[in-house]
Amino acid sequence: MKLIVTRRGRTDKYDDLRCVRRDGSATGCAMPRQGILPHDLVHYVVESTLGWRNAFYGMIAGGTDIGPAMEQAHDPGNEALLDQAIHVEAIVESLQAQLWSGAFDPAMFAEGVRTACTVRNRSVPELPADTGRQLFDAVLALDERWRQVPWHGTLELELPAP
Repeated sequence: MKLIVTRRGRTDKYDDLRCVRRDGSATGCAMPRQGILPHDLVHYVVESTLGWRNAFYGMIAGGTDIGPAMEQAHDPGNEALLDQAIHVEAIVESLQAQLWSGAFDPAMFAEGVRTACTVRNRSVPELPADTGRQLFDAVLALDERWRQVPWHGTLELELPAP
């Protein structure tokens, strides 16, 4: 699936995300600016780096429109949601906290993931020791690419097929 992210104008509060599935169908949404890499792009890093296909972008690639996928993936009470989707959301939230702090702290990252999963009454994912750092570095690299996109320009990303 291709992600096409368009930076709107300098004073806009949102940018645009469009997901084009392999069959040519598409869905999209406005993506709020946050001062750090947007949440949906952190999802891209986590899901593509870990190769996990049962989370936010996996739902979209499977045919769910972006609005319902967001609602499902961000509903902490959604017991039908697969653990992998919850794990991705927890990792994304913890990475965003690390971005806001301006540095990576492995213990804080792990605690953020644990807390986010516990609040949702889900298991905590077992991640290899360096995974948090690798994800953080990948997020920083994508953030740098995103910052280089000019106003009204686009960034295209490819989510590998399962």
